[in-house]
Amino acid sequence: MSLLRVDSLDAGYGDLQILTDLDLEVDDGEYVTIVGPNGAGKSTAMKSVFGLTTHMGGTVTFDDDDITGLAPEEIIHYGVGYVPQNDNIFDSLTVRENLEMGAYILDEVPEPALRAVFERFPILEDRQEQKAGTMSGGQRQMLAMGRALMLEPELLLLDEPSAGLAPDLVDDMFDRIDEINDGGTAILMVEQNAKEALRRCDRGYVLVNGKNGYVGSGDELLGDDEVRQRFLGG
Repeated sequence: MSLLRVDSLDAGYGDLQILTDLDLEVDDGEYVTIVGPNGAGKSTAMKSVFGLTTHMGGTVTFDDDDITGLAPEEIIHYGVGYVPQNDNIFDSLTVRENLEMGAYILDEVPEPALRAVFERFPILEDRQEQKAGTMSGGQRQMLAMGRALMLEPELLLLDEPSAGLAPDLVDDMFDRIDEINDGGTAILMVEQNAKEALRRCDRGYVLVNGKNGYVGSGDELLGDDEVRQRFLGG
């Protein structure tokens, strides 16, 4: 049974439609990647799941609950975490304060969740009193993911997690995402590094002009001659 199901979704911004008749699924514990050319609607698809776009048609269902058109502050209660590509931490707050903000909907900070984040990202514990804005790009991305994990979501949405990272940090970031998924958290990720993302994921979607282009396992898409030539550089 699907944890997340997107059916015939039309969405965009204001009167501008970006997505047309989009279908997408993520099963419980699955790792799914959305790839495609620039302007294909990848980030819009992610934002639409989290209620950050204008809904124009279709449905979004999470764990059998209809969350179509709900605001992000409502969707987060269902067990969905979201890490945007940009502006994903509070620069002026400390590392610990950022993590605490991840649990703002609760009456108190869940200490077991905080400990789990520190165990997953030890550098965040070491630097918990450091201002987040002074951290490196890789550390900031760890903090953004850690904050989203404070509510122990069933599904984590990641928008371009490797963007802006130095090449030697990209593999480490993907390894950490693998570990989060191995721990039981389903992943839906938009990623510019398409080959690596497809190599690691269970299933992938290739978006073309806001529509479903190709769907298959990561290995199937990597082995598809047309997909490789058109979207993966051969």
